[in-house]
Amino acid sequence: MAELSEQQTGEEKRRRRSRKGETRRAEILTAAMRRFAEDGYQNAAIGDIARDVGLSLPGLLHHFPTKVDLLLAILAQRDLESADFIEHYRSDLSGLLKGMVAIFRRNADMIEVVRAFAILNAESLMKDHPAKAWFLARATQMQNDIAATFERAIADGAIDARIDSRAMAAELIAVMDGLQMLWLRDPDRFDMVGGLEAYVGRLLTSLSLEG
Repeated sequence: MAELSEQQTGEEKRRRRSRKGETRRAEILTAAMRRFAEDGYQNAAIGDIARDVGLSLPGLLHHFPTKVDLLLAILAQRDLESADFIEHYRSDLSGLLKGMVAIFRRNADMIEVVRAFAILNAESLMKDHPAKAWFLARATQMQNDIAATFERAIADGAIDARIDSRAMAAELIAVMDGLQMLWLRDPDRFDMVGGLEAYVGRLLTSLSLEG
């Protein structure tokens, strides 16, 4: 019994350390996103991120050995959050479009996160940026997924077969990117969510789908 008790105590200590480590990692990622939003990835100093969370530089490097590791962890977290959120809206074209509006509504309460990703996206256009491949793959996958939803709607007879699914996907992405940029420039005056709702409403009407 004593041996079992010691084993349970050891396991509980490991679980506490694991939870503490996860909490610390989350704090570091939040601070890193804030710094990337303010300074850009290229100019953000990992030492400043460490100070923001009350760690020494070696303490931060214990969790994330390089700034690239920090960036990739942020991108991976964003992937999981977006995938979980959009999964609820992928049943049909109308649901997908309404899901895009729901994502904008959620993002409207996360301006620092959205700003950080917009800056990273722009920086990733540079030749050797560590997030270049991630943003390219993300854009390609998004266009493919949206186009596939349009194609299913065509196959089901829900929309006109002459519609170019890839062109529609590109248009939707361009509208979302443009509305988001206008909002980031002037969030107090520009209604990003309302702009996308109006566009989606017009699109659903033009496709003869109920809004």
